[in-house]
Amino acid sequence: MTDVLVVAAGYLVGSMPFGYWLVRVLRHEDIRTLGSGNVGATNVWRVYGRGYGIPVALLDAAKGFVPALAGLLIGGETVGILAGAAAMLGHWRPLFLGFQKGGKAVATAGGVTLALAPLVATLCLAIWAVTFLVTRYSSLASIVTAIALPVAAALFGEPWQTVVFAAIASAGVIVLHRQNIRRLLNGTESRFSRTRAAGA
Repeated sequence: MTDVLVVAAGYLVGSMPFGYWLVRVLRHEDIRTLGSGNVGATNVWRVYGRGYGIPVALLDAAKGFVPALAGLLIGGETVGILAGAAAMLGHWRPLFLGFQKGGKAVATAGGVTLALAPLVATLCLAIWAVTFLVTRYSSLASIVTAIALPVAAALFGEPWQTVVFAAIASAGVIVLHRQNIRRLLNGTESRFSRTRAAGA
């Protein structure tokens, strides 16, 4: 019963739309009507700059890290994975936004991975950062990192449950970026500007 409650709590924590709440409280605006309409850190950063984007990214990562770590400590590897996966599901379809579209779960997946496999998470963060700095495409960095995630988990000898989770999370992130992939192939995807967004 405890394990079930931990997983359910993971979904509730993942459902907290920090990007929406932060913008609503501090800017009195609905981030879903701005930029791409996404409530995740990337869109918040594009619209308002890193002063808003970085806190949202950290909070989105934390809502994956905390449930996964709690599950890991309370019920072991499988419960940690299920709680982390539930947090990702909550981020994608948040209860607190009426199950409407949330974020693409990149930062949340990173938080889950940090709890389950810190070395893998560190390597993936480095891959994301290098790809982003070279290309200035957040979406491409996320896709490349998603592809690398299960490979890194296998190479680092993580438990099979974690490797399976990494593969499923990777597929989920890529599917959620399918429109970005189309724009990348068509050459219409937007790069991040080195200056703050005009809306900031």
